[in-house]
Amino acid sequence: MRKPKAATSLRRPFVTPEGVSLPLDLGGAGERAAAFLIDVILLVAMLIAMSVVLGLMMRGTAKGESEEAIGIVWLLGFFLLRNFWFAAFEIGRRGCTPGKRLLGLRVIARDGARLTGGAVIVRNAMREIEIFLPLSFLGVQAANGLADRFLTIFALAWTGIFLLFPLFNRDRLRIGDFFAGTWVVHTMRSDLGSDLAGDPAAALRRSFTPAALDLYGVFELQTLENVLRRGDGDAIATVAGVIQRKAGIAYDPDARAFLTDYYAALCLRLETGLMVGKRRQDKHGRISKTHVVRG
Repeated sequence: MRKPKAATSLRRPFVTPEGVSLPLDLGGAGERAAAFLIDVILLVAMLIAMSVVLGLMMRGTAKGESEEAIGIVWLLGFFLLRNFWFAAFEIGRRGCTPGKRLLGLRVIARDGARLTGGAVIVRNAMREIEIFLPLSFLGVQAANGLADRFLTIFALAWTGIFLLFPLFNRDRLRIGDFFAGTWVVHTMRSDLGSDLAGDPAAALRRSFTPAALDLYGVFELQTLENVLRRGDGDAIATVAGVIQRKAGIAYDPDARAFLTDYYAALCLRLETGLMVGKRRQDKHGRISKTHVVRG
């Protein structure tokens, strides 16, 4: 089922590597806040589970030692989770954390290029300055009885300004998005057939040479998916024509069927690459090693 369209004021053009302009709907401030809250709840749930397990393991030890160990788990665990949870998920193929995925959001680069690891790290490092550091400092000071009224107001005001910042710019950007050059957009959902819903090989009606499939990588795969989901006939014909010319493939009048099969074949090829430990990131041939074990 297709998600309701965002307001026109949140729609932006996005130019693909083939020069096709795709309209993208930016995520609203409320949706982004809700996604963040979901991720925080998941983080806290993981920490509670870790604390319970550690408490069970330390049964029989002195109460003070047990409480100290659990406190360390919370300090280190929350630091590691909040610094690696967001970046690890957003740098992946989907470009979204579990919270964003549940609300149909993802992170992309504003200039149309591949979302880089550096951009993801920058946007998430800024969250530490925006939210976590002031609140963590306030929490520590409060626990030691040193949080006076001025410190409390200052920390809450600092965090509040950054939390409300997306409401005061037209692209609903966080400070981290400004520095990283990113957008948070809606992920389009529509029926594309069995090539997107199931096994990519099941819908394959055309065969492609390895050289033809090497034209595209993971980043361009996302672009093909967006083009197909939008269903714009002109955009589909343009992208299909570009692929046919680059690969030396004879003109195919059924552009949508051609692009659907190319997408399915590319999915299968990239998945096979993951099984042998290589993942081609983009059409320029940049490779990243993985250690994925398939059961």
